[in-house]
Amino acid sequence: MMNAFNFRHNLSISNWMKNSPAVLLLVVSFSAFVVYTGMYGFRKPFTVGLYESWAFFGISYKVCLVIAQVVGYMISKFIGINIIASMDPRNRIKGILFCILFAWFALFLFAIVPAPYNIICMFLNGLPLGMVFGLVFGFLEGRKTTEILGAFLASSFIFASGLAKTVGKWLLLSFDIHDFWMPFIAGGIFLIPLLFALWLLKQTPIPNQSDILVRSERVPMSKQERKEFVWRFGGLLAPIVISYMLFTIVRDFSEDFANELWIETGFKGAAGIFVQTSTMITLFVLVIIAAFFSIKSNFKAFIYTHVLVIIGLLISLLSTLFFKQQMLSPLYWMLLSTAGLYLAYLPFNCIYFERMISTYSVRGNVGFVMYIADAFGYMGTVLVLLIKEFITFQFSWVIFFTFLFTVTAIIGIVLVLFTVIGHIKYFKLSNQIL
Repeated sequence: MMNAFNFRHNLSISNWMKNSPAVLLLVVSFSAFVVYTGMYGFRKPFTVGLYESWAFFGISYKVCLVIAQVVGYMISKFIGINIIASMDPRNRIKGILFCILFAWFALFLFAIVPAPYNIICMFLNGLPLGMVFGLVFGFLEGRKTTEILGAFLASSFIFASGLAKTVGKWLLLSFDIHDFWMPFIAGGIFLIPLLFALWLLKQTPIPNQSDILVRSERVPMSKQERKEFVWRFGGLLAPIVISYMLFTIVRDFSEDFANELWIETGFKGAAGIFVQTSTMITLFVLVIIAAFFSIKSNFKAFIYTHVLVIIGLLISLLSTLFFKQQMLSPLYWMLLSTAGLYLAYLPFNCIYFERMISTYSVRGNVGFVMYIADAFGYMGTVLVLLIKEFITFQFSWVIFFTFLFTVTAIIGIVLVLFTVIGHIKYFKLSNQIL
């Protein structure tokens, strides 16, 4: 009987992952991707609803919903600065499950509570979901293959957003479901694959000694350790947080109002346009970010990440300028500008802080510093949403997006250049060898 037990134990998924780096890479990449894609199924489908017959104190009802959800999501990020940084790894799965089910229940309330009072339900929907990324990334960080694992997770931002909106649009067009019930039903479609992927993710073994030697050990951070980190890196972290805030603003607007932009550019009835464009961008960004796995030097990879961000911003800027000169069609402009944006945005979610902690051998985890950037990023999104709604401007979505892409790219390039020069000087002063 003991032999039978040992046989079954050796066949367990967790044991396979411990004994085979390839199996670990495959299973963890897949499960993290599906879990975060599933999270988007509870967050983004509502954005394809037009809610044209509704308003709240003269403000577009949909804008109110977007603001309510983003405010909840932003608060979640600020709370997560402490919770994610100090969380016991054994509680991550329970935390993810609680966040998802709470968000789904909020969508049920959104369906049954009459408008405009159900706006508060969208706030409740966003409140737990901001925690999910940090909880998932905790399984991936501190490994020799973190770039590849993180690339799959981060690329789900692009694919999942398109898929969630495609499912929502499909429900509206094919089944004539009411705008208020559609988000809850869409969430139910994503729930079963998310639960299966969550079970797989639970089997993930902790980083081994070889991983720790290369990347440093990742542990919960005390309040004092968090203070010391900010004191040490605050001057170089500030311009990156500002840059990331701008990238988050453009990325969130691109996701939440993509339906309006595509309608304005002639794609009103194309439900599949979201997943088609997001899939192409996903594959492009995934390959480039995952390639950083081959760079063994943590410092070199950290510096090259800044270069990647600048290249992404240049792609976004030049494609927007060409579009304004009518040298690019709306389709190719959206593809190129969004691909460039994600080349600048995604490294902060899977490479930048991972390699930063490894470069300076920081005792802690990625979640803490990542959530500082995320919290201020979503605060910026809320501010721009409010400014846009309360200060009257007469312009189309196309003009608004070309302005956002242009300004963000120019400011971002300047700030990232300042930061990379600062890190090179700081690294040399720390008496470390390139």
